[in-house]
Amino acid sequence: MRIHHLNCISACPLGGALMDGHSHSLRGHLACHCLLLEFDSMLVLIDTGYGLRDAADPPSRLSRFFLTLMSPEFREEMTAIRQIERLGFKAADVRHIVLTHLDFDHAGGLDDFPAATVHMLAAERDSAVAQRTLLDRMRYRPQQWSTRAQWRVYSPEGTAWFGFQCVRELTGVPPEVLLVPLIGHTLGHAGVAIRDRGEHWILQAGDAYFYHDEMNITRPSCTPGLRFYQWMMEKDRSARLANQERLRNLKAQHGDSVQIMSSHDPLEFESVAHHAMDAPIDRLAMHGI
Repeated sequence: MRIHHLNCISACPLGGALMDGHSHSLRGHLACHCLLLEFDSMLVLIDTGYGLRDAADPPSRLSRFFLTLMSPEFREEMTAIRQIERLGFKAADVRHIVLTHLDFDHAGGLDDFPAATVHMLAAERDSAVAQRTLLDRMRYRPQQWSTRAQWRVYSPEGTAWFGFQCVRELTGVPPEVLLVPLIGHTLGHAGVAIRDRGEHWILQAGDAYFYHDEMNITRPSCTPGLRFYQWMMEKDRSARLANQERLRNLKAQHGDSVQIMSSHDPLEFESVAHHAMDAPIDRLAMHGI
């Protein structure tokens, strides 16, 4: 298996350094970190970022509030499908998509892979479809769900993964890929664990945290802007904070075996991708972990 790291359209949120910790302008710069798993017989995509239709006509797809707040840097070449094509593959080669959750910036590219089966926790599907609150209606965008008939949903099992519940058998997906419930940001939010060599794992923790120093074992911290954003978006605060603490403990106890990363931290992205966040992946400089 080869793992490719794709930044599928950056967000440029109001707040600058108050958001990302280092920008010198009024807007920050956050990644949209997706993983492409290249197996011998198929591709598996972990989250999709924004898609072609989002980039072509943002107002018809996304809420005005989040377009203003996050100001995504819509560049067609940064969508998952265009980067996958740069690697020499086709949309049909992506047989499965595993989602951390259904927020607009994680599921916008579903339309670009009409043949793919989409996997998520049942609680995430149920919460997104219910559209109970104004925030739900802004964050969950049915306009992005043309492949909804191909969704497959799962409930957590008792099987343990480093002390976490997990779903070990995603229909049709190679056994190296697990769903790990990390509830809080949404009611069905999950991390995706990937065994990449031997007993070494990567955990794409999605939006369980946003800033790398939140995983600091001794003195966790977060920028004020991202702390506020997480508070604004959370569906279960106590669960979100408890899962962040569990992730820190996982890092402290098993840091040699598990590499944890989030969806939006630019420093984390560039440290594992080995290429600049604002450039699409280069076929001639592919990196497996």
